[in-house]
Amino acid sequence: MSSSPKIRIAVIGATGSVGGAVLDICKRFPESFDVVALAAQSNQDKLFSLASVHNPKKLCLTKPISGKFKTEGYDCLTGTDALCEIASDPDVDHVVFASSGVSAIKALQTALKEDKDVSLANKESIVVAGPWVMPLVKRKDQLRPVDSEHSAIWQCIREDHKREIAKIWLTASGGPFRDHTAEMLEKVTPEETLSHPVWKMGAKITVDSATLMNKGIECIEAMQLFGLPADKVGALIHPKSQVHGAVLFIDGTMKMLVSQPDMRLPAAAALAWPERLDLVASGLDFIRPEEWDLHFREIDGSLFPCFSIAFKAGQMGGAYPPLLVGADEAAVQAFLEGMIPFTSISKVIEETLAKSASASPETLDEAIELVSTGESIARELCKKWRHYF
Repeated sequence: MSSSPKIRIAVIGATGSVGGAVLDICKRFPESFDVVALAAQSNQDKLFSLASVHNPKKLCLTKPISGKFKTEGYDCLTGTDALCEIASDPDVDHVVFASSGVSAIKALQTALKEDKDVSLANKESIVVAGPWVMPLVKRKDQLRPVDSEHSAIWQCIREDHKREIAKIWLTASGGPFRDHTAEMLEKVTPEETLSHPVWKMGAKITVDSATLMNKGIECIEAMQLFGLPADKVGALIHPKSQVHGAVLFIDGTMKMLVSQPDMRLPAAAALAWPERLDLVASGLDFIRPEEWDLHFREIDGSLFPCFSIAFKAGQMGGAYPPLLVGADEAAVQAFLEGMIPFTSISKVIEETLAKSASASPETLDEAIELVSTGESIARELCKKWRHYF
């Protein structure tokens, strides 16, 4: 990067895999980035370990396990309200949202209102709260996606006008069961499901990747992030995970973003925009031309109904996306606990959406409450249905 002042970074969700990718970039380029605040949910030991490496001024745990959260040399904060304090801190230039769930949505709103640059790797912020988040974006590229697929689309269309986009495609590895039959899917275990062939992630998102729910939710997110109707958004299975997104333009030309499946690449693109960091020189590998593999296939909705359910929820909008998020949370947890089989995750979610007659949320708080409603309905369905499996 150029010899401009260091960008002062706050990372919310610092102890997760995406937070780790962001902090790795900050560590590789200390002349460009200064980590001034780190926040996590409850992993105090890991947060202190990261603090010893990056030396931030502020630390935050939104749900500390013990009552005492203090350590010498740092301003230690607790609770979700503290995230808003970090997001509005005048000593912070750029806020990274890498946590899961809905707890950081109000902090995201705060950061955008304060005209901070924002890197976002939190699906719920857009899927649940898009109508109350996206209007707060003040300028082009203030909000920068970090999820690999959305980053790919963002990088492909940086200089192009939305009216020139005919369609975008997100890609999916297909997860560990992409070549399974319906009979094989009936028998898969949580242990098998947690063995993702490409990415190392937490249990919830790994299951979502195996059901392809994750890709459906990402399509809803893409509709909001890029302001595109559902008929201009799609997804394809790409087993090699080299192409992370593709854009077709109205003149018939296409752009694709090809890279190693490494979260440090989209993290670096968001942090350093509009420049690029020399990651190759810093030791990150790249895909050589003789290794390119551009094979794709359509998603089979009969084998992976979660994708179709999520996509339809995005088309319908209103109460359906937040209900979907909540129902998926409960259904995945029930599967991991052995209450329901893998193939019933989609059945629980579909039944939850069918049971709810909720009106479209008019406020952010109503949208967040719908997540809890979806989770509650699905949890009760799982308790009832487990006797039949």
